[in-house]
Amino acid sequence: MESATLNTLHVLGLMVLIFLVAFPFYWMIIASLKPLIIMAMNPLDLWPQPGELTLRAYKEVWFQFRFWRFFVNSAYVSSLTVLFTVALATLAAYSIARLRFRGRAFLSRSILMIYMFPAIVIAVPLYALFTKFGLRNDLHGLVLVYLAQTLPVAIYMLYSYFKTLPPDLEEAGLIDGCSRFGVIWRITVPLSLPAMISVVLYTFMIAWNEFLFAFLFLDSPSRFTLSRGIMQIADNINVSQQLLMAAAVIATLPIVILFLMLEKYLVKGLTAGGVKG
Repeated sequence: MESATLNTLHVLGLMVLIFLVAFPFYWMIIASLKPLIIMAMNPLDLWPQPGELTLRAYKEVWFQFRFWRFFVNSAYVSSLTVLFTVALATLAAYSIARLRFRGRAFLSRSILMIYMFPAIVIAVPLYALFTKFGLRNDLHGLVLVYLAQTLPVAIYMLYSYFKTLPPDLEEAGLIDGCSRFGVIWRITVPLSLPAMISVVLYTFMIAWNEFLFAFLFLDSPSRFTLSRGIMQIADNINVSQQLLMAAAVIATLPIVILFLMLEKYLVKGLTAGGVKG
């Protein structure tokens, strides 16, 4: 009897959790597809009727408000951030996990110290520095900021994973004539695929969704990322809620699809580092 009660509570709790997570996204999609006049007359009518849904809001946002440009900018910034983060984090994490050098123990313990400081604390100095060196209103300057944000966690994740890999395989590769970089590329990286994909997903999500630094450093609409572009659209008093919801769906959907595709690798990458080999 007690077991059945616990199972019932578990199912109810899971259903409530799913509802809390899925309902806002469902409402956002319905609000973007239903005609504005219908939503204005009855905002609580969230059940689509046959022939009622329309993609007009998506077409208007994508072309009239040039949302495609914000999408391309975000994809460019996020891809560069992922590329540099994974490359630098792999080398740094491998060095800490495998090589012996002075300060290694302190470095391995202090990787995440940067997160002791809120982002807003470094925003003003960075703004002044980027203005002086001509990096403000430049997408590549934004990549540098995102790299500083994502690199510590990426190093920590890969370091924890590399510690679980047996060093014997790497030593055998060195004996067979591989260079250190050859060992990393041919042995360590293939064995660390779950952790690598976890870092890719984490880094991409941070760069794709970030708003504060995009708001501070980007001035020209042609260089706006998605988060900055949505704010520009929201500031327009003539923009309806339907258009805002369409913009939000476009910005959210790639992350959702990417997460669903790579979720199993994310779980493996995050949990494997906690297992002692």
